[in-house]
Amino acid sequence: MRWRGQRESENIEDRRGERRGFGFPFPGGSGGVRFPSGGGSARRGGGIGIVGLLIILGLMLFFGIDPSVLLQGGPNGGGANFPDIHLPQERPDATNFPIPGGQAQINRPQTTSDDDLKHFVAVVLGTTEDVWTETFKQFGLRYRDPTLVLYSGATRSACGTGMAAMGPFYCPGDQKVYIDLDFYRELKNRFHAPGDFAEAYVIAHEVGHHVQNLLGIADKVEAARRRMGPREVNALQVRMELQADCFAGVWANRVQAEKGLIEPGDIDEAINAASAIGDDRIQKQTQGYVVPDSFTHGSSAQRVRWFRKGYESGELQACDTFNTDNL
Repeated sequence: MRWRGQRESENIEDRRGERRGFGFPFPGGSGGVRFPSGGGSARRGGGIGIVGLLIILGLMLFFGIDPSVLLQGGPNGGGANFPDIHLPQERPDATNFPIPGGQAQINRPQTTSDDDLKHFVAVVLGTTEDVWTETFKQFGLRYRDPTLVLYSGATRSACGTGMAAMGPFYCPGDQKVYIDLDFYRELKNRFHAPGDFAEAYVIAHEVGHHVQNLLGIADKVEAARRRMGPREVNALQVRMELQADCFAGVWANRVQAEKGLIEPGDIDEAINAASAIGDDRIQKQTQGYVVPDSFTHGSSAQRVRWFRKGYESGELQACDTFNTDNL
């Protein structure tokens, strides 16, 4: 990604080095990157194991954090009575870009140090601001920029205590995206999804949840969740996450159309990352078997499919995951 020299967003809040705060639950965050184990602590050791996982779960229960934000659970299936959710009907012009396939990696500066990563995420956030401001304007809507919070280990949010083990997340209560930059090392080393555009995809996905919030989708989903059982709640959550993946694809399309920042191999990096954090692949890696009924974020194939759909179309309307039987 040709990010160097691009505008950096000013909506960055750097909490790294601050004292870690705990103490209230985490009921309302949204995120597409969650690790059932091994994320967030003892990262340099390559995995926390069952003892470390039990310690984390014990701490979460002690501090009043819902373990479901860390552990994927509950059955998932069809038959859900989904809320009446529709995307804006006006269709702005979009430039379509085919998915590049099998392009060789090119040599380019890598984002390695934390300072370098801070500048990188500020640039990526700036591109989301530009893309979504223009997209909302074409629908006659006003986009409000989110804030991206950098933290280490744990931090407070309006949704409760965020922990690095959860992965990056979005909190609709304060309209902020939260990320511990150690996550990117985990993404590269443990999940074998390296590359700056893989890192950019993660931010674009979380900003996708912000877009859902501004469009009123998050409120409708939350209202529907209160009337549903666990089976329907998880099925609804999958659709939320896949739509955020699709919005990330729309962002990628427009970043290329408006700024020409995508390099050969970038989209492959994003697709690899989307595949790496699918529920089936994570379950296979962490527990050795797959339980489709417990999916909450979508399979690898589903996540890749919806990212590609957003990228190939560049249209908001392509991301209607709530009114389709074909996820």
